[in-house]
Amino acid sequence: MPLVKSIHIHQTPPMTDRPIKNAPDCPFSKRFPSQLIRDDVFFMSLAYNEAINAWKQNEVPIGAIIECNGEVAGKGFNQVESNTDPTAHAEMLAITQASAALKDWRLTDATLYVTKEPCPMCSGASILSRFKRVVFAISDPKMGGFGGAYNVNDYPGMNHTLSIEKGVMEEECKQLIQTFFRLKRDMPN
Repeated sequence: MPLVKSIHIHQTPPMTDRPIKNAPDCPFSKRFPSQLIRDDVFFMSLAYNEAINAWKQNEVPIGAIIECNGEVAGKGFNQVESNTDPTAHAEMLAITQASAALKDWRLTDATLYVTKEPCPMCSGASILSRFKRVVFAISDPKMGGFGGAYNVNDYPGMNHTLSIEKGVMEEECKQLIQTFFRLKRDMPN
């Protein structure tokens, strides 16, 4: 499926006027990878940048990018708190964008890049979206749906399974999320 050369991607605006508490200052900088080498590190760097966007909104810093034919088809960062929506995970928002941009719910030529292992909801949505691959940085032993806690991809009878790769930019993404929670614990109430 050819990707339109220029896809307009917009971030979902918060759906609430509820004031968002101040986030701790983010000590991390966005990455600016070379456009010449569009490999896993390139797209995970873009997901990392989305995680920093989440941090600045005082959201759990998780970011997602959907790549299709070497281009970004969708992107997202966690917006659960700002949208008061438990489904506003980075992956879900990116899937919605990519499906709209590609005008198809089947994302068979696409790869999902996410800074933390998808939860069961996002793992299921990834399978239903028919991704060819999911690449994540850090495992989630408590809620990970692709091997951290259990593996939705291995359920018998699934009509689609995907290739899973983990560990791309693991250290950078781990430092980002651990620092966020450490600084939040240290903030005065």
